[in-house]
Amino acid sequence: MTGPAPSYWPGVAEDTADAFAPHDEPAGAAPEEETLGKRLEHAVGVSDAPDVVLAVSRHGRRVLRWGGTAPPPPVPRPELRYELGSATKAFTGLLFAQLIRRGLLTGGEAAADCLDPGRATGAAPVTLAHLVTHTSGLPALPADFFARALPAWRTNPYARYPAERVIGAFLRHRPRQRPGRRWHYSNFGVAVLGHAVGAVTGTAWEELLAAHVLRPLALGDTGTRPRGPGRDAIGHRKDGRGAVPAFDAGGFQAAGSVRATPGDLLTFLEAHLAPPPEPLAGALLSMHTPVLRRGLDHRHVHTVGWFRHPTGGGPMYFHSGATLGQQAFLGFRPDTGTALAALCTRRFRAGDPFVAAAYALLADQ
Repeated sequence: MTGPAPSYWPGVAEDTADAFAPHDEPAGAAPEEETLGKRLEHAVGVSDAPDVVLAVSRHGRRVLRWGGTAPPPPVPRPELRYELGSATKAFTGLLFAQLIRRGLLTGGEAAADCLDPGRATGAAPVTLAHLVTHTSGLPALPADFFARALPAWRTNPYARYPAERVIGAFLRHRPRQRPGRRWHYSNFGVAVLGHAVGAVTGTAWEELLAAHVLRPLALGDTGTRPRGPGRDAIGHRKDGRGAVPAFDAGGFQAAGSVRATPGDLLTFLEAHLAPPPEPLAGALLSMHTPVLRRGLDHRHVHTVGWFRHPTGGGPMYFHSGATLGQQAFLGFRPDTGTALAALCTRRFRAGDPFVAAAYALLADQ
């Protein structure tokens, strides 16, 4: 069960705001970087993917290692853009928080009314806050998604489900429970959020993301569309050999369309550790704030855009993602001043070591 959203959401809780002050850089940084480099090299080796890039920032010092089972591409692996899949939701969460801080949204808007103004929404409508926190009651995907996507299941299934179908499926949906009562991870819900935010602001989600997140953080190698050969990494199937087309998110852009270079991803994560001056400082700090606790003893904690797990020194924040041919893991730890971006070009499979290795790298810092 989930409780009501706290009154400060999505802001900075008074009892946690001071926990994210920058920590001093430890002495002996050079030997530490050498040790970290060896750990990254080992993780690259066990990841078992055609292309792997592991990028870590500790107190602003960056260490990158890369490799893979495939011959090196013409463009060095760290210079390519990689598909983030569901890790896109960290970008969507930050955008949502910023739009609220700018006064363009409150979070309490009824999504159906945003998409179809004047529509009767009932006493307990699905709000934008429900969508971003996966408490809307929506399923992971629309009921007719699989039938629609099946002809392109091995190439680009999401491309067969455009924005108008996402919106139509949401407006037809009849929830079985009151929104806000239970957590259920939903690509469908976050996709609807993107369209609802676009409708209520009069600006497409992709343009909002660029204006309020990408340009302020100078993320010039981050976007939602492929740029072509030599700019974007090529995904591969489970066997690590057959290439797959660039991912097309269709109407699910806000849930999974972002692609970026390792360098841009470290910049994005470093901003969460040491927020730059406005306009994004407040929104970045709000990304640390728990907005949802669930499960036995409330062990599972979520913020606007991140999963949060405890460590011996403090919380770590992370989000993973996958497309048909690539995987990503993003995370940061305020207590150690560490940010991690892990990327590979192989479709997820049972027993895949990549995400586990990336998680362990961050958790053990």
